[in-house]
Amino acid sequence: MSVKDALREQRIETPSWAYGNSGTRFKVFAQQGVPRTPYEKIDDAAVVHRLTGIAPTVALHIPWDRVDDYGKLSEYARDRGVALGAINSNVFQDDDYKLGSVCHPDATVRRKAIGHLLDCIDIMDQTGSRDLKLWFADGLNYPGQDNLRARQDRLAEALAETCERLGADQRMLLEYKLFEPAFYATDVPDWGTAFAHCLQLGERAQVVIDTGHHAPGTNIEFIVSFLLRADKLGAFDFNSRFYADDDLMAGAADPFQLFRIMHEIVLADALKPAAGIAFMLDQCHNLEPKIPAIIRSVLNVQEATAKALLVDQEALSEAQRAGDVLGANAAVMDAYNTDVRPLLRELREDMGLDPDPMAAYRRSGYAEQIVRERVGGEAAGWGA
Repeated sequence: MSVKDALREQRIETPSWAYGNSGTRFKVFAQQGVPRTPYEKIDDAAVVHRLTGIAPTVALHIPWDRVDDYGKLSEYARDRGVALGAINSNVFQDDDYKLGSVCHPDATVRRKAIGHLLDCIDIMDQTGSRDLKLWFADGLNYPGQDNLRARQDRLAEALAETCERLGADQRMLLEYKLFEPAFYATDVPDWGTAFAHCLQLGERAQVVIDTGHHAPGTNIEFIVSFLLRADKLGAFDFNSRFYADDDLMAGAADPFQLFRIMHEIVLADALKPAAGIAFMLDQCHNLEPKIPAIIRSVLNVQEATAKALLVDQEALSEAQRAGDVLGANAAVMDAYNTDVRPLLRELREDMGLDPDPMAAYRRSGYAEQIVRERVGGEAAGWGA
């Protein structure tokens, strides 16, 4: 398959919450023209797909995207040229979850949290979504606050019950995060913990790698390679972080890291949709306009992928077999240092798209249109 053919097949899912208002831990910053409903979020996601050609699905977050009729929402998305993707659960915003959700010491709270996860699967049945994505804010702030081992038992029980409810074509994606909001111990703090639980659950449970959820200096492509080898890599949440948070545009902080990750994906022939890996964005845009930031993120992932596809695999393998350290490194670096923007402009023209999606968005007038039209009501955002 040619580089262009591989890029033409690439799929990147955008997150509904990225189109809403967001901010730092101290304040949510409002912007004009922000969607007020899940339907308007889909409108914005459809614009991103029309301009990039490779973002045909949008992930939902429940209850932020709750509607009365998910079949109607799915049909609305199809009419606009996109589809509904992963269903993301939320067991971290209710007051009941102050001490945790599925790991909470109180069985009543645990039952409430598991009930929400099962409700999310009900929504998947209605939307046709394949993936249930789970992230837990569960953890401890102080030694002795709770029993660490007991919390892992509770987590395992909750995941098993949820996995049992999945349909034949559905799967569970378990995300991990180094810290936050817990500072002493997090119940799913790293890929090893997520991997161990997914291994116990069987083939329908896989790990999500959020690129912002690691300690500085972590070799994320090693994690990618390991999970690919074990057939346990289910999805990515692409974003960037310079120190601790993870809400910046994909490829903004370390584009070389993003390239190295995509290089491992290409090596494993895991880029095509048939490989089953969901390439998703998970970002919030606080300072920058939301739709252009999402377009830029999609393009950054596309550029990193194009460079990864340009690695001379034959020369790389030959240098590796010969123990030629510099030659092997050069094969990788030559691809990374290639300017792929002309190739991508040509690809978009071949696909009937504007060669410059960012400029096309600016010319479209859509930003001005949504500011005019989305007046009144409550803008979507954290907790909305």
